[in-house]
Amino acid sequence: MNKTAVLIPSRLDSERFPRKPLALLDGVPMIRRIYDRCCESPYDVYVITPDEEIAYSVDRALVVGEAENGTARCALALEYLDQYDQFVNVQGDMPDVTVDMIEKTVWHLQHYPITTLWTDMPEEQQQDPNTVKMITAGDKALWFGRGITGYGKWHLGIYGYKRNPLEFYPTYEVEQEERVEGLEQLRWLKAGWDIGCLHAEFSGTEINTPEDLERWHKS
Repeated sequence: MNKTAVLIPSRLDSERFPRKPLALLDGVPMIRRIYDRCCESPYDVYVITPDEEIAYSVDRALVVGEAENGTARCALALEYLDQYDQFVNVQGDMPDVTVDMIEKTVWHLQHYPITTLWTDMPEEQQQDPNTVKMITAGDKALWFGRGITGYGKWHLGIYGYKRNPLEFYPTYEVEQEERVEGLEQLRWLKAGWDIGCLHAEFSGTEINTPEDLERWHKS
C-alpha cells in the first residue's frame, strides 16, 4: 500500500503578494489555515519552506533551501521523507482546500504518476491572468495557461505525484513555455509526462493578490 504525505510549499518572498503566507484570514495566518485544513485528512502533513518564520507558524515543517517554484521545493524535501512513496502538493494560495480534494488527488494516482484537479470556471475569471486555465482530453491534461480566454477549465492549485517523477523534476530544463506562463507544471508536459486530471467541487477563493484576500473576507 502506498504511503502518502501532504506537502505545502510556502515562502515569504512573493512578487505579487509579499509575505502572503502570514496574511491573516479571520485572524489566522493563511499558512496555518491551509495546514489545519490538510490535517483533517488522514495523511501526514508538512510545510516545506526556506523561511523560519513560516516554519514557526505550524506544527510540522521542513526548512529547505531556496527553489524556483513549489514543486522544486517539494523535491528538495525528499531526502527527509524516505518513508513516503507518493505526495499531494497543496499550494499556499488554497486556504479553502478540502479533504475531498486531497482524497480525489490521491485516488487518481493509481492511474497517473502525476495528477491534478480542475473545477468549473466563472465567466469573469476567463479574462483574469491570475486564473490558471487547463485544457483537457478526458481525464488527461493537455495544456495550462494564464492567457487563455473564453475557454478552458479552472485549474486548482493541488497536485499529486509518485516519488519517482518528483525526484526527476529538478533535472529537467526550464523551457520557454514555463518561463512565459510562469507555470511550473508545464515542465512535466515538456518532459513527456502524462498529467491526469479530475473534476472537483470548489466554491472557495485562491489567494494570489491582496485583492483576492479582500474578496475572501467578503465571501
